Amino acid sequence: MTYAPAAAAFLLRSLGLPRIPSSIIVAAFLPSPADQATRIMALHPVDFAIIVIYFAMVLGIGFYLKKYTKSGEDFFLAGREMTAWVAGLSFVSANLGTLELLGWAGNAYQYGILAAHWYWVGAIPAMIFLGIVMMPFYYISKTHSVPGYLEMRYGRAASGLSAISFAVMTILMSGVNMFSMALIMKVMLGWNLNFSIWMSSLTVGIYVALGGLFSAIFNEVVQFFLIWFGALLIPILGLIETGGWSGMVARIHQNFPGQDFTHMWRPMAHFADNPMGVQWVGIVFGLGAVLSMGYWTTDFLVVQRVIAAKDVRAAKLAPIIGSFFKMAVPFIVILPGLLGRAVLPFHLAPASSLQPGQHSFDEVLPLMLARYCGPGLLGLGITALIAGFMSGMAGNVSAFATVWTYDIYRPFIRKTAPDPHYVAMGRWCTIIGLLVSIAAAYIVTHFGSLMDYVQALFSFFIAPLFGTVLLGMLWKRATAAGGFWGLLAGTLSSVAMFTLVELDPSKVSLVALSPLAKPLAVDMWRALWSGIICVLVTVIVSLLTKPKPEAELAGLVYGATQLPSEGNLPLVQRPIFWAGVAAAAFLVLQYIFW
Repeated sequence: MTYAPAAAAFLLRSLGLPRIPSSIIVAAFLPSPADQATRIMALHPVDFAIIVIYFAMVLGIGFYLKKYTKSGEDFFLAGREMTAWVAGLSFVSANLGTLELLGWAGNAYQYGILAAHWYWVGAIPAMIFLGIVMMPFYYISKTHSVPGYLEMRYGRAASGLSAISFAVMTILMSGVNMFSMALIMKVMLGWNLNFSIWMSSLTVGIYVALGGLFSAIFNEVVQFFLIWFGALLIPILGLIETGGWSGMVARIHQNFPGQDFTHMWRPMAHFADNPMGVQWVGIVFGLGAVLSMGYWTTDFLVVQRVIAAKDVRAAKLAPIIGSFFKMAVPFIVILPGLLGRAVLPFHLAPASSLQPGQHSFDEVLPLMLARYCGPGLLGLGITALIAGFMSGMAGNVSAFATVWTYDIYRPFIRKTAPDPHYVAMGRWCTIIGLLVSIAAAYIVTHFGSLMDYVQALFSFFIAPLFGTVLLGMLWKRATAAGGFWGLLAGTLSSVAMFTLVELDPSKVSLVALSPLAKPLAVDMWRALWSGIICVLVTVIVSLLTKPKPEAELAGLVYGATQLPSEGNLPLVQRPIFWAGVAAAAFLVLQYIFW
């Protein structure tokens, strides 16, 4: 563990900060007795070998792709050369990080199969909508980011507001990714929290700074398969132990009588019938119509991958291809949490109220990995989790670099500079954003679970943004003032509702319509209200202000844009056909797990 203290000392010298004695720096990176006490396994030489090979491969890809990353188009948009399959796999992989694996496994333990709503009703309709309705405008307008589209549609004020809010959200999301990786190393191996954060985050910073989005996308495709191969171990071995799905369900009912953890829609008629304290209206409209639509269609972390496709058809197909993989992800994310309810001999608790010796909801995945994996398999499983961390972090830092450089630095700080200058700025702010993210990692400890924190962020920044972008694409009458004030009102109202409940938990029923609502349920309702406020303010202000001439809306709004025709293609090659297949598969899953 000597490399991380050395890196920290070098960083302090580089920034001109006061010199700290090396003994203090080393002590900060050494595991404490408490860390060692919570350790549940040890790595063998074969496990170390697998992890070292993975790190070497990741850095090798970054150094190799550096020679192909010369222009801003290459660094920020991967040269717009990705096929539909590569862009689609990267689209899903950018969302499939350690945060996703740990957070939703923990939420599946806490709320049961209700957590799968975030993968099906909370993802599939939005991914199809992005591919069929919104991607043509993102791609035809040649935008480099979602704030870039807003600048062309609404002007610099709305674009600047969205860019700043996205940059803040990305830094906070990077922090939670770091914390989730450090949590794994602490629980499984007894490693020091600081060492785990620095080792993994510096690796991400190096390969993204070298190869930009090119490096991020190719690593994400590799990591996608690593995550699947490693994470499949737990559900397969767990179902063998419990005797299949029916055996697992029987054990859960035996361990936790009186609560339904294994049906998705049946317990949604009333707030008191499910462990989340939510009703179907919150799931369908708060999650499905606002929160998920906002994330999958306006969060630049994932949209950036699709914009990198080689043509409009590939850009439309990419999220649809990704939707098929997304439907299968609950098998490696939700199922381990359910298996934890069935086989773990102790109960887990919220991270914010742990007692000595207890494990939190977010630790269910490493606990299950420790239960089933020996030498070799353990190394593969940990490598899968590290790959998930790398994927999530790479997505955050590459998106942050693009938005900072193109949507904040260039329009507001240095408007005219040669292209190599912006590439250099992208590389530097990748490292700077990474360092700020390290500080943000410690905020997560104040929330009950990782996903409570993440969904709260989405309700602040993503839900209002969806209303702004959607009105801009579908309504020619939307004005620059309407877009800015609507986005600002939606964001501030969401933060205000969150603050109200934090200061006085008894006010939760004002936001979520029930005193029984848990944090995820409150997030859904808060997203719904902030989205509605954003739309109402945008419409009212737009009707009171002057719109752009229709000639200036070409390529930006339906009704003013000539979209490319796909009439010459066979039906099976058209994105709309595969969108229909994905929608049918989605409905079948809802029926099976009703």
